Amino acid sequence: MRGTGSDTTDDVTDDVTGTATRAVTDDARGPDGDLPDDLPTPPTGDVAGRRRGGRALQWATDPARDRFWGWVVPLLVAVLGGVMRFVRLGDPKKLVFDETYYVKEAASFLKYGVEMALKVSIDANADTRNNSADKLWNAGNHDIWGPDPGFVVHPPVGRWMIAFGEWLFGGTNTFGWRFSAAVCGTLSILMLGRIARRLFRSTLLGGVAALLLAMDGQHLVHSRTSILDIFVMFWALAAFGCLVIDRDAARRRLARAAGDTPPRTGVLRRFGPWSGVRWWRIAGVVCLALCTGVKWSGLYFAAVFLVLSVFWDVSARRELGVRRWFSGAILRDGLQGLATTLVVLPPVYVSTWVGWFHSDKGWDRHWAQTNPATGIWTHVPDALRSLLHYHAEMWTSASGIVSPHDWQANPWAWLVQGRPTLFLNDSYTRGQSGCNAATCNAMVTDLGNPLIWWAGTLAVFVLVFRWALSRDWRAGAALAGIIGGYLPWFQYQKRTIFEFYAVAFLPWVVLGVVYCLGLLLGPPGADPAEHRPRRILAVSYVVAVVMAMWFFFPIVAGQVIPAGELPLRRWLTSWY
Repeated sequence: MRGTGSDTTDDVTDDVTGTATRAVTDDARGPDGDLPDDLPTPPTGDVAGRRRGGRALQWATDPARDRFWGWVVPLLVAVLGGVMRFVRLGDPKKLVFDETYYVKEAASFLKYGVEMALKVSIDANADTRNNSADKLWNAGNHDIWGPDPGFVVHPPVGRWMIAFGEWLFGGTNTFGWRFSAAVCGTLSILMLGRIARRLFRSTLLGGVAALLLAMDGQHLVHSRTSILDIFVMFWALAAFGCLVIDRDAARRRLARAAGDTPPRTGVLRRFGPWSGVRWWRIAGVVCLALCTGVKWSGLYFAAVFLVLSVFWDVSARRELGVRRWFSGAILRDGLQGLATTLVVLPPVYVSTWVGWFHSDKGWDRHWAQTNPATGIWTHVPDALRSLLHYHAEMWTSASGIVSPHDWQANPWAWLVQGRPTLFLNDSYTRGQSGCNAATCNAMVTDLGNPLIWWAGTLAVFVLVFRWALSRDWRAGAALAGIIGGYLPWFQYQKRTIFEFYAVAFLPWVVLGVVYCLGLLLGPPGADPAEHRPRRILAVSYVVAVVMAMWFFFPIVAGQVIPAGELPLRRWLTSWY
């Protein structure tokens, strides 16, 4: 069987002359300056990678041209996605959905370094005080904070990112407080395009991945709304990209070290060479720390991705012909990865609380001073003990959110877009805000592109099947993001949770769909007549995704449309 990128077949690079060392090297060659001389191969069948004649094929496989288009294609798609996300970004000119919390808290960061509680004088009723503060905020009055600290249930990274846009453009500017979300959404399109190209060794599939992400309604809504989940997705995707690059770099170093060392040397024979300092893995851990600093759900991504990275190390040593490939990977790579995580992730995460440490106003900032330490806790600084107590309170509060909500959704419904969250639904009559019908609506619903998510649901089964039977590492990589971002939510069957959390693992749903498209397209150089119907089907699907985005765009971008058009876009009665 020829190499399809699977962990069990990467050592078969040539039917006659392939060697394990060459396999590790070839599989590690990334698309950036060291693209393999053979064709970039999508995850296809047993003829992948064969060269065929023809000028078109020679042009497509020229490394310089492929590097050029490998950047130009995802950049162009990112520009398109950026236009969709930045045009009218400041509309509606008011707080939308959970912006009511994060935008105001971000502005409090800029002024105090921490979250402050709202003035009691705004509204004596604590249950309606936040709504009263929203009215003042939307009117341009930001004098809403009192002298007491505010209690929140999420770490500060996401709000600092929102605060950056507010600092640039002013806190009263709706464009400013949504700026960072739009930047991260646009950059994630470029990032996914490059990551997919590296995964599949295909500029075409990389461009398709970027386009699908750009055409997803849920991604667009989060890119145009200043809430936290787009930042969770951004840092998780950045970490994943770093670890994929680390995989390639480590394999190159292993192959080089194996070539420079006599193959029968004792330690090399038993465990294989050392893969060196893993700078890209360190960068990935930093990104995972920042992801956790947005929401604690980033810890699940961290656990899954770092285990996946070790699995890749195990595979590399096995393909290299190391006798004790599993123990060698654990001792020479896994322990280093564990040490990197323990040394890097906690300090980076704690450092994101710099505003809380620097201020004397933060919630629980001086808790330790009124609760003296005993036993082993006497060795922990008071500030850190206070932060740990604050975290315990955050966990208790977040775990106890069980009050019913109109738009809550069980995780079972997320993949099929069973209950998208309604962020905004304003009504107008003729003549108001451009309404040209008796009644109109401006709606923002967190609806993902159904053609992407429904295909992604089927793709999950394909990924499991391909990984289980052929150990295709690309299938495992796409599954890892879904496992880290999706499965943990099933433990909260009684907690109030929402479908919009799913944007965090959307890139890996897209990778699953693109993986299946690669199977459908067939290998480069295959008989055009044989694969033409499948390729027409693949192209038709991508066109249909773009058309679906055009069709649903008004209800994900808040456009004013006649109320009579809403039923046309409600394919499921649970949507809105």
